[in-house]
Amino acid sequence: MAILDIFKKKKKPSPVKKEAKKEPLEKKPAAKPEKTRRVSVGTACRALKEPHVSEKATDLTKRDWYTFRVFPEANKVEIKKAIEELYGVEVVAVRIVNIPKKKRRLGRIEGWRKGYKKAVVRLKAGQKIEVLPR
Repeated sequence: MAILDIFKKKKKPSPVKKEAKKEPLEKKPAAKPEKTRRVSVGTACRALKEPHVSEKATDLTKRDWYTFRVFPEANKVEIKKAIEELYGVEVVAVRIVNIPKKKRRLGRIEGWRKGYKKAVVRLKAGQKIEVLPR
């Protein structure tokens, strides 16, 4: 077994270090970090597609109603959480509309216009969302 002893690492005794006395530092009050809104995009990207911009939707923004296109699997609770997290506003009500696909023609060619799901969201009075940045 003497041959295998050469592969063993020998432990050297660690030198004893003398610790110097540390003088207490003056304690400064810790600066409180500013409260920032934490945005979790996970919920928002699973529920919201895009803001729905139309003449009717623009008129509704004057009465604190905002319109968004959403994924077909999204429900009212998910949409509410997503908008509150993404825009930092308080949602009062959510209404959902399923727009069906429609048959369209261009000459002899027939086709379908896609259907989608739309959510109309009401915010607390006085709160705004800037849907289209200026």
